[in-house]
This record gives sequence, C-alpha cells and structure tokens, in this order.
Amino acid sequence: MWRHINGRNAARFLSTSARTAGWWDHVRPAPKDPILSVSEAFLADPFIHKINLGVGTYRDDEGKPVVPQCVRDAEAKIKERKFEELNSCAVISKFVRDSVKLAYGNDSYVVREESFAGIPALSGTSACRIFAEFQRHFHPHSQIYLPDPTWSNHRNIWKQAEIPVKMFRYYNADTKGLDFAALMDDAKNAPDGSFFLLHPCAHNPTGVDPTEEQWREISHQFKVKNHFPFFDMAYQGFASGDLDKDAQAIRIFLEDGHLISCAQSFSKNMGLSGHTVGCLSISCTDTKQAIAVKSQLQQIAHAMFSSPPIHSTLLVTMILSDPDMMTLWRKELKAMAKRIQTMRTDLRQILEDLDSPLNWEHITTQVGMFSYSGLTPDQVKELEKGFHIYMTPDGRISMAGVTTSNVSYLANAIHQVTRTDEEVLRACNIRH
Repeated sequence: MWRHINGRNAARFLSTSARTAGWWDHVRPAPKDPILSVSEAFLADPFIHKINLGVGTYRDDEGKPVVPQCVRDAEAKIKERKFEELNSCAVISKFVRDSVKLAYGNDSYVVREESFAGIPALSGTSACRIFAEFQRHFHPHSQIYLPDPTWSNHRNIWKQAEIPVKMFRYYNADTKGLDFAALMDDAKNAPDGSFFLLHPCAHNPTGVDPTEEQWREISHQFKVKNHFPFFDMAYQGFASGDLDKDAQAIRIFLEDGHLISCAQSFSKNMGLSGHTVGCLSISCTDTKQAIAVKSQLQQIAHAMFSSPPIHSTLLVTMILSDPDMMTLWRKELKAMAKRIQTMRTDLRQILEDLDSPLNWEHITTQVGMFSYSGLTPDQVKELEKGFHIYMTPDGRISMAGVTTSNVSYLANAIHQVTRTDEEVLRACNIRH
C-alpha cells in the first residue's frame, strides 16, 4: 500500500514538476538598450586608447566622473547631523518646493499661490513613468506625442503605461537643426487637447533647441489647440551654463497661462547618477486642485517604490536651500558647460583644418551634452572597428566624452570614415 501511495505521489510530483518547469519557457530576451549596448562593447574592448561617446553623464577633461564640490559640502553637513533629527516628511516637502522653484522660477505665481502638485521621484525616468500612469488613469483615451527623435526610453515608458505613442517632426537631417515648420504643422494638425513631450533644454539626442522666439510660437500654438505640455528636463544647466536660461521654455509656457507638468532629474547636473533623485510636478488651477492631484501622484508612486531615498533627497535640498552652496553649484555648472562648449569648438576646428568637405557647423550650433553628428550607422561601425570609438548607431556623440587628449584622434577618425571614395583616391594620387 505504501509503495502504491508513494508511487502515486511520485507520479503526481513529476507531473507537477513538468508543468511548473514550463512557466517561463516562452520568455525571450528583451532588445538591448542602445546606450547600454555601447557601454558593454566599450568595456569589452581591451584597447587602451578607446573612447566612449555613448554615456550621457558628465566627465572632466581626463574622462573621469565628476562629483561637484557643492555635493561634497552637502554630504559633509549631513554627516554632522543625527539621523533621528531628519524628518523625512519635512525634507520631502522642502525638496519638492525648492525643485519647483528651480524649474518654474522663484517669483512664479505657481510657487506663490501653492498651485502645484509635486512629489519626489527616482530620477527623471521615474518622474516620466509616474506621469504616464497618471495620464492613463485620468485621460485613458489620450495619446502622447514625442519628438522625432527623442531619448530611446521615452517610448518604453509610455508603452508600459499603455499610452499610444505618436511622433511629431523635430529634427531636420539636412540642416542638422530644428525642423520648426514641420513641428508647428504637426502641433497644428494634432487633435485638440493632445499631450506633447518637450525637452526644454539640451535636447537628447540631437542637441538642437528652439530659440526663445520659437518657444513663444510653440506656446501660442499649443494654447490655440489646448495641448498639454509635459517637459522632461534632465539637463538643466548644460545647454547654456545658466540654470534660469535653460528653464526659459517652461517659464514662457507658464507666462502664457498653460497648465504644465515637469520631470526633473539631478542625476546629471549634480553628478548624482547613482542616487536616483528627481521630482515630478504638475501646475494646477488652484490649491484645492493641487491637493487632489498630489494625492493621486502619491498613490501611484507608493505602488511603484513606496518612498524615495531620503539621503539623496536631502543632499539636493541642502544645495538648493543654502545660498553659498547654490552659488557654488551655479559656478561649477557654468564651468562644466564651458568645457563642453570648448570641446565642440575644438572638434569642429580640427575637422575644418583637415579640409573636410563636409559642413561641421552643427557641432557648435547644437548645445548641451549631445551632438547629433550626422554619421551614418555604417560610419559608426567603422569608427568602432577601426578606431575603437563607441557611440550609439544614430551617430549621437556625448560631448562629455571628448577631451583635450582625444579630440584630435576623434576628429581624424571622423574625417577618415566620412571621406568619399573620390576623396580617398585623390589623396592617394597626391601622395604618389
């Protein structure tokens, strides 16, 4: 009898094991993120003079990550305080208010009248994801218009929130600048009351920003069509070196009476990439509406990550609220932006000195961390295989990866892969 029971149990166990073994057999590897793929290829390359132009975090002129002195000072002050003295609710409240002031302006009516809802987020990615979920809850039949091109993860974020994604024209490949007429045409022809994602400064990946006058025209067209602008601001300070100037687009929309939303990240401009600290804010018609919206944002965020990391939130709060630290941060940001601008000038100059027949003016007219070089996927592969230079297939160069020690090598490599067959033949004939 025991044999019979044990045998039956054994058969049942084997049957159950067979069923459970197949739970994840249908799962296939997800497509690799293009930026992560670049980093993996770079790390696997043993060549000592390789160059990584894929990662969008700031590097100094030696290619090393930078932690601003203001952050180090804030860290030292935190260590002086007792852990039990840190009231997380008070820290979070101050963090949100100071973040909103940084984006919207100290004298903004939104700040004065407390007509905004804001919560901490796990950097800018989380801020975008929370807003996408908020959009799905309260505008379930809406869609989102993203600039073409945009940061590769934007599509994934709204897709996971089950929000249909459409693209609006932004970049002109021929001029390597803004396709303003096409942008305005798409804004005009989109259904009234559409959601649009905008980069207020240092557009990723192109480095192409509208002018002040163009922002005003965009704002006017959005007002006519009653579109909702969602600003993803990951690089405030890197376009011009001026925090207020880089927030100009947001303030223009507020002046024109728009309700807006803004995702902020301090990963880049404070060197806090590993600390995942950001803020999501939404301007509202009044305080009562702001309270309701905030409660919904908190509920969404709580289901995603419960509560934000208090240490990094406190770091940012100390800098934003301390006049001396804030002055130092502005000075350091200006120096970082200046270094990137210098590398742009040097790269363009060397390419022109090499008598390249191509127009490289866009390197210096584009701004911020990135330059949309105009290199083709084949040319990018050639740079990788022949010169150990790594960038995303679309030819986006992270200018923070360009230094005084590698800019000549980079320019010469770009010159080699962009020369036509006729130019190579002509150069050979001259040598012979």
